[in-house]
Amino acid sequence: MVDAPALQRLVGDATDFLATAWGRAPRHVPASPDRSGLVTLLTLDDVDDIVATSGLRAPSFRLVKQGRTLPQSAVTRRVRIGSRPVDDLADVAGVQAAVADGATLVLQGLHRSFPRVATVCRDLERTVTHPVQANAYLTPPVAQGLDLHEDPHDVFAVQTDGAKRWVVHPPGDADPWDLQLTPGDVLYLPAGTRHAAQTIDTPSLHLTIGVRTVAWRALIERAVRDAVGEVADLDRPLPAGWAEEPDLLRERLDELVHDVADRLREGQRSSAALEREAGAFWSDRPVDRTGGLRDLLQLDALGDGTPLRRRSGATARVARATDGRVELVLVDRVLRLPAVTEGAVHRIVDRAAIRPADLADVMDVASRLVLCRRLVREGLLTVVRDDGVDGG
Repeated sequence: MVDAPALQRLVGDATDFLATAWGRAPRHVPASPDRSGLVTLLTLDDVDDIVATSGLRAPSFRLVKQGRTLPQSAVTRRVRIGSRPVDDLADVAGVQAAVADGATLVLQGLHRSFPRVATVCRDLERTVTHPVQANAYLTPPVAQGLDLHEDPHDVFAVQTDGAKRWVVHPPGDADPWDLQLTPGDVLYLPAGTRHAAQTIDTPSLHLTIGVRTVAWRALIERAVRDAVGEVADLDRPLPAGWAEEPDLLRERLDELVHDVADRLREGQRSSAALEREAGAFWSDRPVDRTGGLRDLLQLDALGDGTPLRRRSGATARVARATDGRVELVLVDRVLRLPAVTEGAVHRIVDRAAIRPADLADVMDVASRLVLCRRLVREGLLTVVRDDGVDGG
């Protein structure tokens, strides 16, 4: 069984899903008791609060009616925030009226702004190691937001309230699916699957969790770009008048193509492309800094028995610099630490949770407190508190 709580919550048997459906075929996963909690990821009351009380601003939302996006000016208003005028604040009454009049409300970027959804997205992202995003769609009865279309990314559609009819065109010559999603149902659509959805006689709220998959093509293109960059003369212009007799250039072109191919076959080109693509993924993952202000304001109170844990989304790799110092490679920076910290740093990175006292055999008390406070400050660690309000 794959250790993938968010994916299992969405599709049930994650191992079977990854082997038979992932990137290959759509799948409808009906609601079941062992996947409970999906309907609470985002409720109608949550959406009401987001619209009415959160200071929602475009482009965090848009309204779509009969396949067309309503003008932003029709659902926003101009206000002052502090001394600065802004003209993209949601007009709450205008948004509510548009939905009542048949428009679909789209809340965008919930993987950044809504904690319950963000937690699921981060966990799913750790499992699939492809970037994950989330939008929500609130549609009134007997209405359709978008016409038949396809998305360039994989989609998990999670029905959380009401019902929605979906028409799905699987790849190949298979007959279209005509199905209705009810609360707790999930519909998985690989990138490029044509689909359309509409409500029937009840409103509908569903969450779309999108996975922007990295394809094999991206790795090949990265490796080819690297090889091309090492071949001389490729940026020189073709001879004047070449289009009159292009066949005269065929031999030279073949030589250059063979040169690029030879470089592709040399050394560790493929491995380098894989490493860079993986590095790009990890460096783009945001760290959950919930509780970070309290961590920093109470940093002096961090003692030898203070429980600490790795922040969600915080990755770290330990290396040794050429000058002997320890390099701690974080998501967005590299920390260079004294060589004597190597044992302690490895132990911190290898554990999900730790107390400074756990480093007593490799570092004196003053030094280990300095190190742990530094890693809290850098966002790798957060304090675990008795009230449950620790960091991300």
